[in-house]
Amino acid sequence: MDPEPRVLVLTPDFPPAPGGIQLLVHRIVRHADRLRVRVVTVDGPGARRFDATSGLDVRRVGLGAGQPLGVAALNARALGEAVRFRPDAVLSGHIVTAPAAALIATAMRIPVVQYLYAREVGDRPRLAAFAVRRADAAVAISAYTHELAVAGGAQPARVHRILPGVDLPARDTIQRAERPTILTISRLSERYKGHDVMLRALPLIRARVPDVEWVVVGDGPLRAGLERAAVGQGLQGNVRFVGTVPDDERDRWLRRAHVFTMPSRLPAGGLAGEGFGIVYLEAGAHELPVVAGNVGGALDAVVHDQTGVLVDPSDHVALANAIADLLLDPSRARALGAAGARRAREFAWPAVARRVEDLVLGLLAGTRTSVADGA
Repeated sequence: MDPEPRVLVLTPDFPPAPGGIQLLVHRIVRHADRLRVRVVTVDGPGARRFDATSGLDVRRVGLGAGQPLGVAALNARALGEAVRFRPDAVLSGHIVTAPAAALIATAMRIPVVQYLYAREVGDRPRLAAFAVRRADAAVAISAYTHELAVAGGAQPARVHRILPGVDLPARDTIQRAERPTILTISRLSERYKGHDVMLRALPLIRARVPDVEWVVVGDGPLRAGLERAAVGQGLQGNVRFVGTVPDDERDRWLRRAHVFTMPSRLPAGGLAGEGFGIVYLEAGAHELPVVAGNVGGALDAVVHDQTGVLVDPSDHVALANAIADLLLDPSRARALGAAGARRAREFAWPAVARRVEDLVLGLLAGTRTSVADGA
């Protein structure tokens, strides 16, 4: 096998665009030291500046992600890059790039690895079924995603559960705020994230912890309605919406807060929702205990009664009790946070990228052996 096999990574999601998938694909590529990687993705604001300093081989399509024409252009560009790059394997970072990945694999007789996150499996079941059928291996980011993939037609033996990773913070001194602080970090664009349930829980938390403050980091179309609801319930003195903030400010909130919560639930229909929730690991990395929903990918991201507490995400009373209990029991909160930090170290991005590399290299060894045996 070549010292550095070539891998073509196809993805509509890549920095500087924000988001969990963007972060995951970038970190895998950045830490794939045993592979020579070329990324084919979409253009966007700040992309040229990002690419100039990233040290990565990135080729961009000048149409927005998520638009039908943009996805078609991305798949078309992928075919051209495959001819030029001559990859040994393809990693499809989203099911929307599965068509190009399948064509490249067939034409060049190379393996395909398909990443799966959860929501897209429920949103586009036919495309997801195509993607997993044509892939030599699929990476599911949680046991929940694994179940969705198998239910969608994937062969269980070809689905590999590789949990996402986390950027470990510098060992700065943790300085918790004097005021009891609950933190949520999430874009305010999906109702299943549970901000509405947290608003119902907050009066109950305030009854036990009068000076409590809930800090909401993130922005989106739901923000105005949530702010009105907070005022309507007389909670304006206990809620702070700070919007989208730079990474260093986000990390300061993680160092100041006492409890992290994002009580994600399954959306209507019972499919998708939180595929994993990297932010739960990020909270743990900053020694924060986590309160999350006991459904979906959070079951892999949070270890109940070890790194946090899992509750019914539709039960605002259970959510309120879990959070208030931790605010009133600093010793237990610290113990959960310390366990979260230990677990986060096991999921540092270089270690996760190595697992993906092992999967790709194993497929290449198997593919090339089988071709040689058949010669």
